[in-house]
Amino acid sequence: MEDKIIIDFENVDIAHDGNLVLDNVNFKINSGEFVYIIGRVGSGKTSLIRAINAEIPIEKATSANALGFDLTTLKSKRVPTLRRKLGVVFQDFKLLTDRNVFENLAFVLRATDWKEKKKIEARINEVLDSVELKKKLHKMPHQLSGGEQQRVAIARALLNNPTLLLADEPTGNLDPETSDKIMEILFELNSKLGITIIMATHNHTLLKKYPAQTYKCDKGNITKLDTAEEIDFEYFG
Repeated sequence: MEDKIIIDFENVDIAHDGNLVLDNVNFKINSGEFVYIIGRVGSGKTSLIRAINAEIPIEKATSANALGFDLTTLKSKRVPTLRRKLGVVFQDFKLLTDRNVFENLAFVLRATDWKEKKKIEARINEVLDSVELKKKLHKMPHQLSGGEQQRVAIARALLNNPTLLLADEPTGNLDPETSDKIMEILFELNSKLGITIIMATHNHTLLKKYPAQTYKCDKGNITKLDTAEEIDFEYFG
């Protein structure tokens, strides 16, 4: 795969609700990488992900580029175009509780200008197959386990063939065995489809079991950890 920088933050300040959360961030991600963002609750992991997704503005920066978009000058009308190039997986799934799995996914496709019924059905079946849930097509969210709901959320994030997947504590509400299944799916998407994945987590067990490039958020800064030995697992408390 061609080595291409898809996230390029240089001297970036990120604020939330008027408070500076991350200061002087330097953060570069190449296409095809799997990257962890670690840190305690409130350390800025989610703010970084939300900044990449253009949910919160860049306070100031020498440069802040994501998937070819300059986040410092991005107009609101261009934000949907950016978001179609990436997918987001949340800790709490965020499924629509009043409709089944198929309709949850169809809602996203229709909202992003998919018109043809057969193409919609084919794409939904394809993404559900990738997370091993084709048989759950007509189940309501409350009829699914937590792990199954998260797999539907991953399928939803894949609908528009994203270049980048942002996963914000995707195993935070899951037991260890179910978390392993989610991690296996994410690593397979990364290795087989070449999707770049940035995953925020404070689960040190997963980092040990599924090692990858890691950045640490702490005291308003982001630090790249070059080796697994640099990760202080006591830091997670």
